[in-house]
Amino acid sequence: MPVMACCVDSAVAPPVHADAGDTSIPSPVPFLSSNAAAVTAAVANSESSHWSPAHSSAIYRIYEWGAPYFSVNSSGNVVVRPYGTGSLAHQEIDLLKIVKKVSDPKSAGGLGLRLPLIVRLPDVLKNRVESLHSAFESAIQAQCYESHYQGVYPVKCNQDRLVAEDIVKFGAPFRFGLEAGSKPELLLAMSCLCKGNPEALLVCNGFKDVEYVSLALIAKKLALNTVIVLEQEEEVNLVIDLSNKLSVRPVIGVRAKLRTKHSGHFGSTSGEKGKFGLTTTQILRVVKKLQDSGMLDCLQLLHFHIGSQIPSTALLQDGVVEATQIYSELVRLGACMKVIDIGGGLGIDYDGSKSGNSDLSVSYGLEEYASAVVNAIRIICDRKSIKHPIICSESGRAIVSHHSILIFEAISATVNTPAMNQVDLPLIIEGLSEDARCDYWNLSDAAMRHENETCLLYADQLKQRCVEQFIEGSLRIEQLADVDGLFDLVSKVIGAAEPARIYNVNLSIFTSIPDFWSIGQVFPIVPIHRLDEKPEVRGVLSDLTCDSDGKIDKFIGGETSLLLHELEGNDGGANGRYYLGMFLGGAYQEALGGVHNLFGGPNVVSVLQSDGPQSFAVTRVVPGPSCADVLRMMQHEPELMFETLKHRAEEFHVEDHDNDGTNYATLISSLARSFHNMPYLKALSPCSYEEVHNSATEFGASEDEQWSCCYA
Repeated sequence: MPVMACCVDSAVAPPVHADAGDTSIPSPVPFLSSNAAAVTAAVANSESSHWSPAHSSAIYRIYEWGAPYFSVNSSGNVVVRPYGTGSLAHQEIDLLKIVKKVSDPKSAGGLGLRLPLIVRLPDVLKNRVESLHSAFESAIQAQCYESHYQGVYPVKCNQDRLVAEDIVKFGAPFRFGLEAGSKPELLLAMSCLCKGNPEALLVCNGFKDVEYVSLALIAKKLALNTVIVLEQEEEVNLVIDLSNKLSVRPVIGVRAKLRTKHSGHFGSTSGEKGKFGLTTTQILRVVKKLQDSGMLDCLQLLHFHIGSQIPSTALLQDGVVEATQIYSELVRLGACMKVIDIGGGLGIDYDGSKSGNSDLSVSYGLEEYASAVVNAIRIICDRKSIKHPIICSESGRAIVSHHSILIFEAISATVNTPAMNQVDLPLIIEGLSEDARCDYWNLSDAAMRHENETCLLYADQLKQRCVEQFIEGSLRIEQLADVDGLFDLVSKVIGAAEPARIYNVNLSIFTSIPDFWSIGQVFPIVPIHRLDEKPEVRGVLSDLTCDSDGKIDKFIGGETSLLLHELEGNDGGANGRYYLGMFLGGAYQEALGGVHNLFGGPNVVSVLQSDGPQSFAVTRVVPGPSCADVLRMMQHEPELMFETLKHRAEEFHVEDHDNDGTNYATLISSLARSFHNMPYLKALSPCSYEEVHNSATEFGASEDEQWSCCYA
């Protein structure tokens, strides 16, 4: 087989250790590539040298997309560097140890949970908020900008309560706020910001009706720093009427529909034909209405959004310049403008390519992004002699993507049919059509002449003709199998590439990675252990759903298969199991996931860095939906279903001891347990059958009783 050549663009830089006595926020440090040549050379020579974790880091591009939060340790396990470049070596968190802690039975000191699993890392989330603020503060100081930055988190990216509450808590020193796009999101944001910085912005975006606007005005009455952003021209009438009725002086923003357009997949909300925003004509009409109502001073914020994953700072600057010109015109028209909200668009590098020509990557870092924004606004404002506005951004993907890791298990894999060592030539020839016989003898002649490509051509023709004969009923299955074996033998001898093997994973792509299925979004997927071993199998991932789209066959780097390890009975560190991680998926996936085939969401754990022997502590566990839970989502009533099945057993006179030794109590216990358990497959457990079936004997068992079952 041809030797695979690998190369790598960059390698991990040594960590920059923070001074233990310095409580200030460290400025983000670029992830350097000084060791790239050494890693490239090592991978190129891997056939003649010992495989190391560095080789795996290179082929999975962990150094590129994972910096500065993910790396590989000397044991070949993926580790989390919770404080980014400021992480010390002893603070690294081994993902395999988290899986072991979570999945081990309670009797062995574990939590007894099943995979799949989402691991949340609040330390990483905190570092992302701090790094974003630090990047803008550095740019503001360097360019003598005469105002400040205060961001908001768009809760649509991940509405989980702990995520929203943590961002408000971590962002409090920086006046970090929240953005809502619907009434439930507004209620969520209002509640969270009651514990936040009083100056934090509550930006109200999205389509609005009377109830939405009334709720936003109530938030203003509750002393929350609320801004109602007009996305449609008619919304101004609602705001004027309701604010007068409720005696609330609102703060109003307008969303401008810019001409600057983002041409990528995520740019459909930009340009003159974008879904949201007001044209210049509409903005002028809004200004006139506010002026006529004596409320022009309420107009204080200009908002725009080019689109998610802005690929380059050049495009970003074009949009910011256009928006700042509109901002300056609103100042000229008499509006009391204070804030320019540049929206979202701060991208992340999913594939590590640092490319400005891909939806999967961006060609800049946090510092370049912040510097481009500050510079563009400052230049226009200085030219127009306008006071520098507060800069607000709605960066969601860039804040939450890194902090969440989806971990799942490969439970089986297809095995390519082994080539036959010996082929029964007379049996193969017997019964073949005349054309098939010709193909066979032509194959033999080509083999004698060592014409490999011709051999493969005739072998393929022979196989196809025999398949046709089999379908017609003129060929036996034994003969077809012999021809298949001959084809495999030919392919192996001439070195034809083996097809990618299918790794079956205990996961629903529709539930946990919906963006892959819906829009083809590619995420980094990597084995989280065994990276000190050479992966030699090309594979694609197939999920548990009964759906042909339930597979992952596109990976970063444009690959249609992923290098994986053979599944083994015992790998020495994970009890023979093979764990994969999907990274950078903290935005959108949980909210967009469905319940196709009634597979619900994974278990979720929050993990903090600690000074204990394992370097981490599991601080919160949120069990995933049980079979009963997902049935309720579809309007079924699990309690009644259980009673129906229980009566069915009684009706058919299930005796205390059936022929197979199963008694009535065990059958009912099994039914109850099935309702309580998650829909995902259960790995083999060291627990005995008696321990398992005694754990839940009634459908109505308490939560503690349910969790006493020894899950693997």
